[in-house]
Amino acid sequence: MKFNFPVETLTNINTPFYFYDMELLNATLDAVASEAGKYGFKVHYAVKANANDRILQAIESKGFGADCVSGHEVQKAIDCGFPSDGIVFAGVGKSDWEINLGLDNNIACFNVESIPELEIIDELAGKKGKVAKVALRINPNVNANTHHYITTGLNENKFGINQWDLEKVVDVLSVLKNVELEGIHFHIGSQITDLHSFRDLCIRVNELQKWFVSRQIMPKVVNVGGGLGISYEQPDEQSIPDFESYFALFNDLLELMPGQELHFELGRSLVGQSASLLTKVLYIKEGVQTNFAIVDAGMSDLIRPALYQAYHKIENLTSADEEEKYDVVGPICESSDCFGKAVLLPKTKRGDLIALRSAGAYGEVMANQYNLRTLPKAYYSDSI
Repeated sequence: MKFNFPVETLTNINTPFYFYDMELLNATLDAVASEAGKYGFKVHYAVKANANDRILQAIESKGFGADCVSGHEVQKAIDCGFPSDGIVFAGVGKSDWEINLGLDNNIACFNVESIPELEIIDELAGKKGKVAKVALRINPNVNANTHHYITTGLNENKFGINQWDLEKVVDVLSVLKNVELEGIHFHIGSQITDLHSFRDLCIRVNELQKWFVSRQIMPKVVNVGGGLGISYEQPDEQSIPDFESYFALFNDLLELMPGQELHFELGRSLVGQSASLLTKVLYIKEGVQTNFAIVDAGMSDLIRPALYQAYHKIENLTSADEEEKYDVVGPICESSDCFGKAVLLPKTKRGDLIALRSAGAYGEVMANQYNLRTLPKAYYSDSI
């Protein structure tokens, strides 16, 4: 076990809580900045992965932009210091107040997902005497080969503009006076570990680029979204994703036109390994085939296992005994409140400190107060 912090410091803190390894976070951000910087690529951090203020401030300090999917995320990014001209705003259902917020703050771009949305942005921008920059989110029909809940680039998904509608979209754009085409945008899904999916995306983007050029349209920005995954199985051996291969693939395969910029919207890969959810064992309950380790964290604190059947490595930080199998479950009155079945752990007892690893993305940000539970607090390795 390589949990990189003195465990005795953590045992006196009331559980459950999120613990952030700020050194690892900064090393990850530096790796992204270095590898993307080799090619002049621009990275926007996907705020939905983790909207913790300290995490956002650390990311902004490295010079990244922000990728937002709600008006509240746009406001949070601004409040945490992200410059407005580095904020892009995506989402299939932007309400009028959210669009107006983006317009009032002169954000870099709206990633538009339908003709009706395009028309509403034009109307609202016109009322303000402004011209909104937009990117067309195009559905490339590329299979991300990931969980079907987090696949977003297939024809049957709700996201994006289908390719057979592009002619109509371009016609609409030609008559709208208060929107300006800034770029084309893609996002095929999340937690992608097979780089071949990104290879397929590059091929499709190259084809679509030719379609636009044939109509004398030259988008300034090509935004390929994010989706790069992390290793939930080996968080210590693969603590920082292979950004070198990831960015090199796009540099090698994507055929940019002169003057075009390539943008990315990375979330999980920047923050996923930076945090663990720490919880203590309340009871050990004997079962028929396995014992139950009942902990004080529940699906309200980390919903991914219940929502996606997602795997998180589970470690007992305070026991070194012989291993036994446990179903690690929470206190919430739902059968789905389970973090792992038949998990091999050192012999576990009441009061042991358990770490649910790789919880920096879609962990704290998705916490809720079901059963009227208190939201988990956050602690940081550089200030504890």
